[in-house]
Amino acid sequence: MPSNEMKQSLKLYIVLSRANKAINEVTNQFFQQKGLNPTEFAVLELLYHKGRQPLQKIGSKILLASGSITYVVDKLEKRGLIKRVSCPSDRRVTYAEITEEGDKFMEEIFPEHEKNLHELMNALTPSEKEIAIELLKKLGLSIKDLSY
Repeated sequence: MPSNEMKQSLKLYIVLSRANKAINEVTNQFFQQKGLNPTEFAVLELLYHKGRQPLQKIGSKILLASGSITYVVDKLEKRGLIKRVSCPSDRRVTYAEITEEGDKFMEEIFPEHEKNLHELMNALTPSEKEIAIELLKKLGLSIKDLSY
């Protein structure tokens, strides 16, 4: 029979999963309305905020398998939102860079995305958000150290 502590861990997992699912459903619906999937938005957001990135590094920065990056970059490139740029000093490296059109698109939708997230998180006070951030960070970092 599971101990109370084990039951509490299971309950935490369920509550985290449900909260994550609820947040993702709303944000994914927003991306869909803007003609994007979550991965396409993640790539655009990375390039919008961090600038030009080597294609080989994008997957690890947005937690996506590298094989899928080519497909996503192709789709965004066809829409004129990003472009590929060859590295002048190393022919093996190709960068993804947001275009002017991509910049305008993100300038239009990112503030709305930010506002939506703020509204979703507003059930918590600023201090509760800070506590949640610290606790979830602690949890995430502790799991990285475990090996299964």
